[in-house]
Amino acid sequence: MIKTSRAIAGIIALSAAFSAFSCSSKSRSKTVSNTTEAVTDATVQRTTASSVPTDTEITWLADFDIYPEGSSQPSPALTLFMNQFGGSVNYIHADHGKIIQRFDEIRNSGGTVDMLPYDISALPEGVSKGLYAPLDPYYSYMGMNEPGLWDGMNDLINRLAYKGQHYVIPYALSDPQILTYSRKLVQEAGLDDPYKLYTEGRWDWEAFMKTMEGFTEKAPAGIKRYGITGWFGQSAIQSTGHSIVAYENGSFRNNIDDPAVGKAEQLMKDIADKGLYRSGWRDFYPTDQSTLFFASADYTLGVSNAKNEELDLMAVPFPKYADAEKQYISCNFDAKMLAAGSTKGAAVAAFIMCERYAATDDKLALSAKEQALAVEKTGNGVNKSFITEEQYNAIQSYLDTSKVTPAFDPAYGMGSRMYSPGNYSYETRGVMDNLETVLLEEPGKADSWDSLRAAMTAIVADEVDKLNKLN
Repeated sequence: MIKTSRAIAGIIALSAAFSAFSCSSKSRSKTVSNTTEAVTDATVQRTTASSVPTDTEITWLADFDIYPEGSSQPSPALTLFMNQFGGSVNYIHADHGKIIQRFDEIRNSGGTVDMLPYDISALPEGVSKGLYAPLDPYYSYMGMNEPGLWDGMNDLINRLAYKGQHYVIPYALSDPQILTYSRKLVQEAGLDDPYKLYTEGRWDWEAFMKTMEGFTEKAPAGIKRYGITGWFGQSAIQSTGHSIVAYENGSFRNNIDDPAVGKAEQLMKDIADKGLYRSGWRDFYPTDQSTLFFASADYTLGVSNAKNEELDLMAVPFPKYADAEKQYISCNFDAKMLAAGSTKGAAVAAFIMCERYAATDDKLALSAKEQALAVEKTGNGVNKSFITEEQYNAIQSYLDTSKVTPAFDPAYGMGSRMYSPGNYSYETRGVMDNLETVLLEEPGKADSWDSLRAAMTAIVADEVDKLNKLN
């Protein structure tokens, strides 16, 4: 769901079929190095309270290994899985975007897969196609009833239930959508600091527009200024707490006519009509000081800092919709899926529990913070990427479910007609991509929300109808 690039060059050729995949399968040793000391004794002892699976060798199919990139050491979650359950993970590589195709190849050739990575297409499309199995029978292995372990995630887990069962059990949130801005530019324009407004509960759409307009109105003579650049259409819609497709009482409903959605679309049109939007995809905060906000996921912040050290950058979530009861945030869900046909449901559930422990352990959190604050430099000693402690703490608060509510819209997981990242023309994009883009960037395709909605609503209705017939 979170976009990493607007310039996708193409798709890598399909990997070899089943006859070759066994060569890429890697089985890791169960011996754990002392370098994983951040996994505390207290955490390890807590895992013994849950049920213990008897067969703990898992086959993991993904485009990334569970071992951290560039490391020969296991992740904290894998360390727990090894230590507590004698577990091991066999890794089978699949190219990005080809995981499900590889999964089908393996199954059709008589092979097995136990665990798959979650992505936005998993729910409801992947589940409805029978790619995944529910985790409900294995709740005891995940420690779902263990006091405190899943605090803060239960509401999201229940919102992701499908047909009364739970296929997606997020153990953490990641990649929050943020607005990076320059405190220096804000101060020079005599404007209120957006982060201060956020901490005071005053960061809403009205304050957002006022800040952008104040910045552009005070541009020096002959200089064109913009309020915002980057990608924020999804955040705008989801900040309302409403969705394009609703899932209620076991069925999906076309919700594109929701008035709150319409207000979010009108907000985007107002930003474009007032000349506040600067088009063009970019990977970091603009260095020319002509644009106040850069909308992106948080992973752009480090490079943005390094390229704009004099601008005192800070980040806030997309502003709150005034009528929303909560602060909604667009982000990704960290989860692993139980593959359909696997006989290792208990082991996969135990691994998911280990992921949750790793995500919530205080000592591991401190270790992660230390790593995040490390400055990355070029060979010449120039700062390449860095995060300040204030920024890090703020980002973590935007992932804290006691402070924010993660948004979810089933529309993103309903197939390519609804969401098709990589197809960036009006005619080939999915509905969600057009709803996020057209009123900002392509007014010639739709001159109003009414016309855009009219063009998209039949597609949404058709896809909702198809999905409901599967129920």
